[in-house]
Amino acid sequence: VCGEHPTITAPFDTETTSCTMNNAPVISVTELKAKMDRGEKFTLVDVREVDEYEVCSLPGAVLIPLGELPARIGELNPADEIILQCKSGGRSLRALQFLQAHGFQNLANLTGGIMAWADEIDPSLPRYW
Repeated sequence: VCGEHPTITAPFDTETTSCTMNNAPVISVTELKAKMDRGEKFTLVDVREVDEYEVCSLPGAVLIPLGELPARIGELNPADEIILQCKSGGRSLRALQFLQAHGFQNLANLTGGIMAWADEIDPSLPRYW
């Protein structure tokens, strides 16, 4: 919507429709919660640092800090659905792009990260710096 060559030219509803950001598929926290409630199979990868993870984490999340991802890529199955999350969505977007470049296709970035989860799903979740 801004700049000489905007990439967003129309409104979109992230609550009901998965969309893309920078050609990266995204999932909202409400969509993720619904998947969890339905018992769907996916891998949730938290790319934050250990100290952040120790403050709060999402149920079932596997911690692979962004800086360790290249060395630990073998722990992930390219055939699995993988949802990436961080504090607010920036690091997980970089992780998603890295995995895409290495042949992973069934990926999504959690919009707003764990802070959006705390705001919209679980207000009891501790917030941090």
